[in-house]
Order: sequence, then structure tokens, then C-alpha cells
Amino acid sequence: RSCPTGVFLLNIKQNELKMKPAFFSKDSCYLPPLRYPALCTLRSDARPDKYQYIIHGGKTPNNDLSDKVYFMSLVNKTSKKMTFQCIEKDLGGDVPEARYGHTINVVHSRGKSMSVLFGGRSYTPLAQRTTEKWNSVVDCLPSVFLIDFEFGCCTSYVLPELQDGLSFHVSIARDDTIYILGGHSLQNNTRSPNLYKLKIDLPLGSPAVTCTILPGGISVSSAIVTQISDTEFVLVGGYHSDNQKRLACNTIVLEDSKIEIVESVSPEWTPDIKHCRTWFGCDMGKGSVLLGIPGANKQLIPDANYFYILRCKGAEEDKEEELITQICSQTSSEDPGDSTPFEDSEEFCFSAEANTFDADDADTYNEDDEEDESETGYWITCCASCNI
Repeated sequence: RSCPTGVFLLNIKQNELKMKPAFFSKDSCYLPPLRYPALCTLRSDARPDKYQYIIHGGKTPNNDLSDKVYFMSLVNKTSKKMTFQCIEKDLGGDVPEARYGHTINVVHSRGKSMSVLFGGRSYTPLAQRTTEKWNSVVDCLPSVFLIDFEFGCCTSYVLPELQDGLSFHVSIARDDTIYILGGHSLQNNTRSPNLYKLKIDLPLGSPAVTCTILPGGISVSSAIVTQISDTEFVLVGGYHSDNQKRLACNTIVLEDSKIEIVESVSPEWTPDIKHCRTWFGCDMGKGSVLLGIPGANKQLIPDANYFYILRCKGAEEDKEEELITQICSQTSSEDPGDSTPFEDSEEFCFSAEANTFDADDADTYNEDDEEDESETGYWITCCASCNI
């Protein structure tokens, strides 16, 4: 609430978490703080170091659902602050309805790129609502949306292999293929063990989308995936059921249009993590995962969140994972009575490129780095002995 943008920059150095509000340029549109948005990175073909974040959907602070699409890109970086530009993108055609708990990925085929959106939940349509269940949510239809952001066109595809709506699933994209793993279906209250392979072909004419059901899936929702090499990923966390966390870890290898999922050595979870009912977090890039548990589970400071960093090692590092000790506790400024309960584990959303900033690395004065007095910013530094 104290950050007007709703977007923060995070950095972890020497087991210390630093958090800073992001600034936006004056020509940016309003980006509301969103919970459970779908987010992915769109890289430039000409400049691999240039990229944009695609943000779609999510819940607003008023608990409404958003159907908007935002493009966020870095426009200026100094030793004092990073400035982003946010643009709202208009879409036409089969526009996806407002939703949350879905995923969006970018695929590449025949020298072209396309974004693929799948899954999620939405509110019951107005015509079907009752007084008792006015704000109840339902599964979105299991349609696959292909979105061409260059021309703002959307096309939906109904595939016979996808029968149930899914949310809080895992999706991993490589070239022209997306693998969809796990996820929760509200309609039948199950976490599907199916593993879906979506292949997108982008010829000169109409795109072709095919789906194959593969063996070897995992029944889990809200799991976190972090990439540790070009072809290797680690699956962490999530839930087997509403009341059972998944403490096992898996290694996922994508090679030659094939996927292999094997159980890997789990870290030595701390007693706090083992015994908590709810946990949340997200990929921080380079094989690191930030995990958090609500303070109520520890019965110490009920309005605090306790954070842990999990670092996963690749094959060249003996495929071991280690859990670093607790590095941060941040007391919440919200009234617990006003807080929305956690839903699965998707409370935070981080991106690998957004978690690095070096404002504390440069001590030299630069006039261009002076803050605009019309803008406000602050640092929040948290460590084991910090109460703020």
C-alpha cells in the first residue's frame, strides 16, 4: 500500500534482501497492483539484451479481475533508480476473458513468435450468479489462445485432449513447444497428473496447434520452476491437496522435443517449512527460489512473513540443492482483518531480470542520478535482526 506503483525491485546479497519501489516514466499508463497475473518475458530478436515483460490478468486491490494486457520495459537505469515504461495493449479477435491463475508463454516457429495463454479462473458469469454465490469463481474454459502482440490479434483453439479447466499449473516453453504440468481443477476438485505437450506451428498461413497427452506427469498445483541450465529445470514446492504441501523436488530435462521428469534429492527443509500449512514464492532466476511462510504458522509474530532462499545446483554442480538459513523477516503493515486469504501459493510474482539492481554498488555522485522531487522512493532493508 505504501508503494504507489505496486512494482518492486528485489535483490539478495550476502543473505540480505533489499526491496525498492520501481519508478515509471511520465508517459506510462497506470499499472494497478495485481495478484496472480500471468507474466512472461518477450525478448527482441535484434537485441537479445532488450526485453519486455508481458503482464496479463490478475486480481486488483478491489478483488476485481483484470482482462488487460500490459507491456513493461526498462527505459532508463542509473545508480540511483531504474525507470520503466508501462503501455496497455489493445487486443482484437477472441480476446481472453478476465482471469487469474493462468500462464502465458512465448513460442518461436519458422522465424516467427507468438504468445500462448492457457488456463485460469474467473468469476461466475452474471447471468448464472445467485445471491448465495455471487462472487464464486469457476474454471475458465480449457481453450488455448494464440496472441500476436505485434498486430493485437487473438485466436482461440479448442482441443479435444484438453477437457478440464486448470489453474495454478506449470508451463515450460522451448522453441515451438509448451509443456503443461499439474494444475487444479475446481469443477472436479482434482490436481491432474496429466502432462500436456502443446506444439505450435507458425507457417505463412493459419497457425496449427496440436496437443498430446504424455505419461509421467505430477499431480501438483502452484509449483515453482527454476531454470538451472539451457535444458534443465527444477520443480519445487506446490500442493498435493488443499491441506498437503509437496516437499519433493523434481528435475525436468527438455532435449530434442522430449521431456524427462525425475525425482531429485530434496533439500533439508527447516522445521518451520515442514510444519507450515501455507507457503508461497517464485523463481528468482539462476536456479534460486524465494520461499515464504506466513508468520501465523510460526506463532511468533502473526502479521509477519518469513522468507527463505533455495538455491538449486545444476548437473555440473552434482545436482544438489541446498536450503540457506532464514535470511529475512518483514512485518506486514496491513491489518490482518483486511487481508485476502492465500489461494494456493501464488502470492508473489518475480522475474529473473527484475531482481538485479546495483544502486548500492556506486557511491560516486552523479547529477543525473538526482531524484525527481515529485516522486517518492524508499529502501526497505530486512535482515534476521530487523523488525521493519
